[in-house]
Amino acid sequence: MIRQNLTLPNQLTLLRLLLIPVIGYTMTASFENHNQVSCGIYLLAAGTDTLDGMIARRRKLVTELGKLMDPIADKLLVITVLAILVGFGLIPAWVLVVVMAREFIITGLRFLAASQGVIVGATAWGKSKTLTQNLMIMLLLLERAYSVLAPAATVMVGVAVVATVLSGLDYLWRYRRFVW
Repeated sequence: MIRQNLTLPNQLTLLRLLLIPVIGYTMTASFENHNQVSCGIYLLAAGTDTLDGMIARRRKLVTELGKLMDPIADKLLVITVLAILVGFGLIPAWVLVVVMAREFIITGLRFLAASQGVIVGATAWGKSKTLTQNLMIMLLLLERAYSVLAPAATVMVGVAVVATVLSGLDYLWRYRRFVW
């Protein structure tokens, strides 16, 4: 059963999960260019998110395992990296709390909707949240090596937080019948 579910999209999701400790290691290591390596690995991991969904839909390889594993991998990736960045003092802890709160609330909403047979798909706000969070993380990772990026990283933190909150509110409004 599991063998049949290890489609290419699910393998990409699994790769994303396996890259999380690698990113954590490279972020906290002290070898030359470790910040750039961290950013490159993060970019690869984030890219698998786009690629796995695209392949799954185009080749009709959507599986129940993938539906479960993909959002978990996405959340673990972002939350792990943000937690390490909080530890470095590059972002305040409240940013991590906002991101985590949004993810838990919307995941709960998705489960409620799914229990009634409704699939909560990605929206434009959800995609903008993902894009801005990924840009924020990459800038913060590179800021450690290139201090000139600090102002851009700070602005991107604000943009990502706003997109995260607005995305959450958008989902809550669209699917309010499952909440109220």
